[in-house]
Amino acid sequence: MSLIRSLSLLFVLAASALPAALFGAAPPNPADTQGGAFLTGQLLIASPVMRDPRFRETVLVMVRHNKDGAMGMVINRPMGEQPLARLFEALGESGKGVTGKVPVYYGGPVQPELGLVLHSGDYRRAGTLDIDGRVAMTATKEIFRDIAARTGPGKSLIAFGYAGWSPGQLEGELALNAWFTAPFDPKLVFDEDRDKVWGIAKERRTRDL
Repeated sequence: MSLIRSLSLLFVLAASALPAALFGAAPPNPADTQGGAFLTGQLLIASPVMRDPRFRETVLVMVRHNKDGAMGMVINRPMGEQPLARLFEALGESGKGVTGKVPVYYGGPVQPELGLVLHSGDYRRAGTLDIDGRVAMTATKEIFRDIAARTGPGKSLIAFGYAGWSPGQLEGELALNAWFTAPFDPKLVFDEDRDKVWGIAKERRTRDL
């Protein structure tokens, strides 16, 4: 499916496509997160023994992790840049006068037609999903208008698709040493050279093999 068609589907699917139990759930208790029970807001890093090519040398931001399962977004698989004007045209709106380009990323293998904006916690709108106070996710056309008008979030990352795990599935993969974990770092997530993200995150791992 083309990127433009994907964008046109974004606003139809965003509210209904994500697992309801994850999207509507409150973030885990901070004490549970610090103790390792839940990983919401942390980085999930593919270990060198990761066999799935979809996740080899990837780093994900964990959007939700609780007893009902987990959801994350890959942040280091760039798909290229798209003009903001083209994104507006995909929304059925005029892109006249809209300038600039934005990078677009592969967010994971689940529903690759679904676009999501991971962004800094300074931005809030109806439909924004707070992750942990420092980072959030929004999937509405308004965020694109705000990004174009330079009134959007201070930092943002547009990704298509996400990674999802059923209850207990991620815990099983962690037990098989398929993943490392590390604390969230906004500079690493939004600013660092994408070719360096996996290596840097791996060096900062707090859960070793």
